[in-house]
Amino acid sequence: MATMTNPIEMPELTNHFVVIHPLDDVPEVKVDTENLGPMAMTASVRISLLSLRAYLVLMMLLVFYHVLDLAGLFGHHA
Repeated sequence: MATMTNPIEMPELTNHFVVIHPLDDVPEVKVDTENLGPMAMTASVRISLLSLRAYLVLMMLLVFYHVLDLAGLFGHHA
């Protein structure tokens, strides 16, 4: 069985790391997001997010059109 040693109190272990298994470690405190306000966005971030939204809507419309085309709703193509 391994013995627990404190590397701070032992000068010969000052350059060694102590490995602690996550199940044996103290649980970390989670961030409380309920008290946070909305994030401030710069103009470039706002434009990037709006362009991403427009791109995704366009791609969904193209997929919807392709599904309707495969269903034969637009007539027979030559």
